[in-house]
Amino acid sequence: MRTPFVVGNWKLNKTIAEALALVTELKNQLGAVKGVAVGVAPPFTALSAVAKRLEGSSIVTCAQNCFWEPSGAFTGEISAPLIADAGGTWAIVGHSERRQFFGDTNESVGKKAKAALAGGLGVIVCVGEQLAERDSNRTLEVVDAQLAGGLAGVAANATSRLVIAYEPVWAIGTGRTATPGQAQEVHAHIRKRLADQYGAQVADTIRIQYGGSVKPSNAEALMAEKDIDGALVGGASLEAADFVAIVKAARPG
Repeated sequence: MRTPFVVGNWKLNKTIAEALALVTELKNQLGAVKGVAVGVAPPFTALSAVAKRLEGSSIVTCAQNCFWEPSGAFTGEISAPLIADAGGTWAIVGHSERRQFFGDTNESVGKKAKAALAGGLGVIVCVGEQLAERDSNRTLEVVDAQLAGGLAGVAANATSRLVIAYEPVWAIGTGRTATPGQAQEVHAHIRKRLADQYGAQVADTIRIQYGGSVKPSNAEALMAEKDIDGALVGGASLEAADFVAIVKAARPG
């Protein structure tokens, strides 16, 4: 049984004070919720304070990115050891905004994923197609290339700390969501690719999140699909009530 994993990606939002107010509310409201793993990804400035506030709760603290070297002359970057030192236990790599605005490639995402795992973190590897790619029926081809790059060198014995997030780029922050059927089709394809790489038994244990305008109104239908194991939530994770509703929708039926 794969435990659904719902992570709130706050992106470039929340001061330290705002971050603490939000996680305090989440800690209070989600304390009794069973059967779902929960994480939040604050900006780096709030990571340490959030991790400290969440001590003693089951909510994990995630970084929104992770550099591929542990230390050195890399101005502006944050590494897996530094994330762990600040209290983070997971890192998101390859988010479409990182690919779009900051030059992340399939190859560099793979290096980041390996570095996060080597540094003792869990890693969420994001994949997903642009609208033009979907319209030209290239979705699976694009996702295959992103998976191949993102998982290059990730060994089967590290997959217990690996999560894949499928986020169709055309559905991020646009209000458009892939239908549950569209999402499930790609999730099933991703699981097949994971089986090709790691064997069916391991592939069955790897969680695949859906990301892309997930909100309380569509979460339940998405989570009901066989291969959708939680969500990577953007805008709706900035409001406690919305995020709590999505976490509750992810509980196994």
